[in-house]
Amino acid sequence: MNSAFKIAVLTLASSLALVGCGNKEEASKPNAAQPLVVKFAHAAPLTGPQSHLGKDTENGVRMAVEELNEQKIKIGGRDVRFELMAEDDQADPKQGTVVAQKFVDAKVNAVIGHLNSGTTVPASRLYSDAGIPQVTVSTAPAYTNQGFKTTFRSISNDAQQGRVLAYLAVKKLGAKKVAIIDDRTAYGQGLGDEFNKSVRAHGGEVVAHEFTNDKATDFKAILTTIKAKKPDLLFFAGYDPQAGPLMRQTKEIGIQAKFLTGEGGCSPEAAKLAGEAANGNYCTQHGMPLDKMAGGRAYREKYKARWKQDVQMYSPYLYDATMVIADAMKRADSIEPAKILAVLPQTDYNGVTGKIQYDAKGDIKAGLISFYQFKNGSAEFIEAVNSADAEPGKSQSAAK
Repeated sequence: MNSAFKIAVLTLASSLALVGCGNKEEASKPNAAQPLVVKFAHAAPLTGPQSHLGKDTENGVRMAVEELNEQKIKIGGRDVRFELMAEDDQADPKQGTVVAQKFVDAKVNAVIGHLNSGTTVPASRLYSDAGIPQVTVSTAPAYTNQGFKTTFRSISNDAQQGRVLAYLAVKKLGAKKVAIIDDRTAYGQGLGDEFNKSVRAHGGEVVAHEFTNDKATDFKAILTTIKAKKPDLLFFAGYDPQAGPLMRQTKEIGIQAKFLTGEGGCSPEAAKLAGEAANGNYCTQHGMPLDKMAGGRAYREKYKARWKQDVQMYSPYLYDATMVIADAMKRADSIEPAKILAVLPQTDYNGVTGKIQYDAKGDIKAGLISFYQFKNGSAEFIEAVNSADAEPGKSQSAAK
């Protein structure tokens, strides 16, 4: 090969190398024409006895994601496409952490969920370690008491609900002797313990505190023990797959006490499982009834048009949670989790469920609890009680 030809070959090779490097550099730069992809993650029980609640929350998040995509949002000057990664955590703490690790590995931008406190609390540590914001409807105080900067709640907590339930039991329903059954889940145990403590603070007597689990369907042995204690009121802390049969068996065994349960058993499914035995029983839910929420009626219509069924319970709260995260992204002008977390505590958002603001722990401010009575297969609203007013010795105010 002569020297002139060698020089020509080397020159051509150098030019091709430079072109290749240029292409790599161009490929590494973000393309303003390409949309930013935001990954929202949602986890809840999508199989098993609580699947109706899990599917309800997934529907709420999915509806919010669809609406956000219709809004054609821009962040950092680029179009944004929102995607939903939904997983079944089976209401099981172990499966919850498996799902959480899957979300972390997928580098999701935010987690909307989980549903159950028993899955939310252990999963929240993984999200905290990864710096991923999480907004949940799980109600156990332990969730936000951990001190993580990533934990937020779109609904009042069980400390607030437990105080209101105890106030209702003793002051409204006139119970002097109270029996408690809880299902030993993180939710049931936390609510049952808070109710126990608050009943005593209001001057009531707890004559029994019995335990079951979230798979049980036969409660005759527990109820026989409780019947001997002659309580004025029986309180159940757990979910509707147990609340319904428990209501029915309470009547079958001849217990005359009033029956009260929290939001886990305050659902159409509980009434369906209990049948006529539900009539006359009482329950509470977090927040205001859907039709009394700021955007509740419009939400119900949209939900029914989209999913061909009615709202179960929690979906408006996780719909709002999704919108709150999107609002934080717009205020931060970023989809990076760290920048979302920098502005999330300053949230001041008017959602379907009302005004959403967070306290220093990430709990929602102004926790209202609504009081219901089951009549003819559904829970009818009686009044809403401010949890701050349910403290022993304070005057109570209610919204009817």
